[in-house]
Amino acid sequence: MGGRGTFAIGNTVPYSYETVGTIDGVKVLQGTSGKHGLPEESHSSVAYIKLKPDGTFHEMRFYDEHHYLIMEIAYHPEPNLNNGNRTENILHVHEYPQQDNFRIRPARRITKQEYEKYKKFFKGVPKIEKW
Repeated sequence: MGGRGTFAIGNTVPYSYETVGTIDGVKVLQGTSGKHGLPEESHSSVAYIKLKPDGTFHEMRFYDEHHYLIMEIAYHPEPNLNNGNRTENILHVHEYPQQDNFRIRPARRITKQEYEKYKKFFKGVPKIEKW
């Protein structure tokens, strides 16, 4: 994929991600030039995963049939959901209901149903025991 999956004035942009593996058929991406987030659009997959340097799950993004970002599951500090704690990771969800709008969305806790559906991707994330 070109730089964030786009063309620049009709010219192909150099790759900014590379596939470094898969988890249950979903591509694990890594930036080719330092830190990165996952793409806002996808032209080849319905989901991508990013892992932390130690191999722990960091985030997973989901895209609709038009390639737009619709949901993100993340595992990092989210003080608004964790009583102001800025150091402890928490599994949470961001939804993007408007196409092509990447402003920060309020986070919410992952539901039990979402957790059960996607837990196979949460490498290194402690099991949630209490709901």
